[in-house]
Amino acid sequence: MSDLPSIEELRHITQPPSVINRPNGEHWMGRLYFRKISPYFTREALRIGLSANQVTYMMIFFGLLGAWSFAFDGLLALLGFLGIQIYLLLDCVDGEVARFKKTEGARGVYLDRWGHYVVEGSIIIAFSLRASESSINGYLVLGLLGSILALLSKIETDLVDSARYQAGFGVMPEKAIKMKSEPLAYGRKIIRYLPFHRVLHAAEASIAGSVAIIIQAITGNSIFSEIFTVWLFSTAAIVAPLHLVSILNSSRLISE
Repeated sequence: MSDLPSIEELRHITQPPSVINRPNGEHWMGRLYFRKISPYFTREALRIGLSANQVTYMMIFFGLLGAWSFAFDGLLALLGFLGIQIYLLLDCVDGEVARFKKTEGARGVYLDRWGHYVVEGSIIIAFSLRASESSINGYLVLGLLGSILALLSKIETDLVDSARYQAGFGVMPEKAIKMKSEPLAYGRKIIRYLPFHRVLHAAEASIAGSVAIIIQAITGNSIFSEIFTVWLFSTAAIVAPLHLVSILNSSRLISE
C-alpha cells in the first residue's frame, strides 16, 4: 500500500475515544500497552495489504496455538502466554485495519467473537489436560464443564443482542445494564471492584495460569495446576448463573 499513514495519523483514525473509552470494551492490557504498540503492527499490515479479516484469522491461529500450549509439560507451557499476548495484540490490529480501510462489517464482528469463544474455551480445557496429565479423570471433567459454563456466560451476553434484534428493540442503551433490584445492584458494584470473573478471560487466565506453571516447575508439585483447574471451573460455575440473573433483572431485554 502506497502513501502509508504516519503512526500518529493511525492513532487518530483507528483509536478514537469511542473505541478506547467504550464501557467494558477496552481491556486494561489494551490501555496499558497494546494500544501503544498496535499502530506499528497495523501500519505493517496495511503495507503488505492484509485485510481486517485476514488479521482476525491470524489472531485466532495464535490464540489457539497459545491456548493449547498450556497443556504442555514443564516450562514449555509458558509458550501459551506468548501466544495469548500475540492473540491480544492482533485483536487490536484487526479492528484498527477495519476502521482505517472502512471495512467494518458483520462478518468481521462474527469472526472476532467466534475467535474469542474458541480460544477462551480452549484455555480452560488445556489447563485441565495439564492437571489430569492427559488422563480421563476428574480434572479433565472439571475442565470440560468449566469450558462449557464459561462459554455459556458469553452466549448469554450475545443472546441479549439477538433477542433485542428479534423483538425489534434495536441497540441496547448503556443504561439498560442497571439492576432493578437494589441488592443485585450492590452485588454488581462489589464485582466491579473484585472482578474474580476476569480469570475466565484469555488475558487473565494466561497470567494466573503461567504463575501456576512456574510454581509447579519450581516445586515439582502438580497440585498447582490442579488448583487452577478447580479455580477455573468454580468461577465459571458461579459466573454463568449470576450473569443470567443479572440480565433478567436489568432492562437489557426491555424496549426503551
